[in-house]
Amino acid sequence: MNQKITINVSSTYKYLQFWNGVFNLTSTELKVLATLVDTATILEDPSICSAKVKKEAAKALGNSDFNTLNNYVKKMKDKKAIRKDGKFYVLNRLLDVSTKKVEVNFNWTNE
Repeated sequence: MNQKITINVSSTYKYLQFWNGVFNLTSTELKVLATLVDTATILEDPSICSAKVKKEAAKALGNSDFNTLNNYVKKMKDKKAIRKDGKFYVLNRLLDVSTKKVEVNFNWTNE
């Protein structure tokens, strides 16, 4: 028996939330990561954790000191949600936030 489920992902946060079973991020880590990704996209910055991105993301998150995001960056790196690629921090290869929907296929056999 086959079944396909299509999940529409209308935001970066929802997309990251879908894959979070792989990374086990806290809700705050998810919110910070989504904000970093969205900010880097707006600023067209190749690094989701550059000082410029962190400053703007911290403002969006209501933090006065962008250095507080460094703790989250370390946790997300430890959990493999982000990785270092040369001199830039980028999302794990599994995460492509430009995706608008995710399809999951289930296959069952009675053996």
